[in-house]
Amino acid sequence: MSAPASASLAPLVVRDLTVAFGRRTVLDGIDLLAQPGRRIGLIGENGAGKSTLLRAVTGDLPASAHVTGSIERPADLAFLTQEPPFRDGDTVADVLATALRPLRDAVAAVERLADRLDDPEVADEYAAALDLALAHDAWDADRRALLAAEQLGLDHLAPQRRVGSLSGGQRTRLALATLMTRRPQCLLLDEPTNHLDDEAVALLVAFLRDLPGVVVLTSHDRVLLDEVCTDLVDLDPVGRGTDGRGGRRYGGGWTAYAEARAAARRRWEETFAAQQEELERLREAARIDKSAIAPGRGPRDNDKFIHAFKGANVERALARRKRDAERRLEEAERAQVRKPPAPLRLATGLTAGSAGSGRVLTVRGLTVAGRLELPVLDLDAGGHLLVTGANGTGKSTLLGVLSGRVAPTSGVVQVGAQRVAELTQDPLLPDLAATAQATYDAAVGPELAVRRPLRSLGLLHPREHAKPVVLLSVGQRRRLALAVAVATEPDLLLLDEPTNHLSLSLVTELEEAIGASPGAVVVASHDRWLRRRWAGEELSLGAGR
Repeated sequence: MSAPASASLAPLVVRDLTVAFGRRTVLDGIDLLAQPGRRIGLIGENGAGKSTLLRAVTGDLPASAHVTGSIERPADLAFLTQEPPFRDGDTVADVLATALRPLRDAVAAVERLADRLDDPEVADEYAAALDLALAHDAWDADRRALLAAEQLGLDHLAPQRRVGSLSGGQRTRLALATLMTRRPQCLLLDEPTNHLDDEAVALLVAFLRDLPGVVVLTSHDRVLLDEVCTDLVDLDPVGRGTDGRGGRRYGGGWTAYAEARAAARRRWEETFAAQQEELERLREAARIDKSAIAPGRGPRDNDKFIHAFKGANVERALARRKRDAERRLEEAERAQVRKPPAPLRLATGLTAGSAGSGRVLTVRGLTVAGRLELPVLDLDAGGHLLVTGANGTGKSTLLGVLSGRVAPTSGVVQVGAQRVAELTQDPLLPDLAATAQATYDAAVGPELAVRRPLRSLGLLHPREHAKPVVLLSVGQRRRLALAVAVATEPDLLLLDEPTNHLSLSLVTELEEAIGASPGAVVVASHDRWLRRRWAGEELSLGAGR
């Protein structure tokens, strides 16, 4: 029934949006048109304002934000945040009932008012209720809720289970079930595949493709961007766009965009180099003097009048040439492109070389009650291991055991590495009021902070070093946590969902760095792009159960 309702679907229109927090401008003059049926991916470096834009559209920015510009949004809008905003005390049944309530109310209103259409006021109320019910296929909502719960693996959860007891993956799945039930006309999603396994992501992809309304999302998931998005909008203020003239929007998914962006960067660099050569030639022409035009000896006594006459012509020719060169120089300087800024690059290896050979990990009969069972695991020095598996199979638990953060219930765990570092999914930074620089220095210690300063790692832009951690984006905090992890040059590095929240450019560099790491690396990841290109060993938890 969604097709007839699609004619009434409204676009999302953002005009000249600027968002600032104090003296820090996060978004500057952003325009965005999202038509029904278009699925737009927001991309850009960490801190470029992707989540801020979504929150501005929903009106969910803090009171301290200074916002200018205009936003026209569809009335029926839903927002899936990185951390679903359920109250810990709510039950699973409460959450699903909240999603169903407006649809059930619309159906009840249609049925209640159907026999009173002679009254004009009742007719208007009936029409509004009918539009809502048709737009959301409300008569099928209860069935969709049950089907979504089953497909997302939530049907085994007790209806009275509290949301606060659910894992991050279960909370995200519950939020997705409410959206599949509701079918909003405008859907905003912030990193929707975090905590989702392959089956849940496949359901999300099918759901988004089927929605007739507006979809705007941010994601580090390059496969999702390829599978879902009809357009990409780059919010990174640095650059000249994929069209080479500053355009932010690209029609297509990630793979084609990445190629176009790389080509645009090459064109920009080539144009800048050619313009600098021409400018230097024009500057040299503007420095010409009389000797360059009329070189030679001075006049003889009987030739002074002719020499003076010719000299005047030379002076006039010189002035004309200088004016012409200066005019052309001014025009070229006005038209020149700015120098392509050096992008932030990962400037460090992730691990040190392994000390010798032999076994760096030996696991036998490992059990963590209710969370993990692993009969055997061996990893040689310098080995790279990818740990996969559905939510709840114990990937994060395994990394916690290997780092010593989680105590096993039984079994043997031998770690032969001298230095072990771990990046958890949700790193805990102890003092949110401290600056990024102070946080790094305290975490690695004064000696290492001098020997391997934060600026040398290429993970966090220098302008962010003096910011309090609380003002950093989720991705910037994760960059900081990664910097702490690799600063010690571990010979065993444990990475739990390392591509979550990071910008797509850093994700690509991180994957290359993992592949080139001489030390042992264990990665737990749902990232389909990373997994498809993995060249090391693999361990699938829960396989065969």
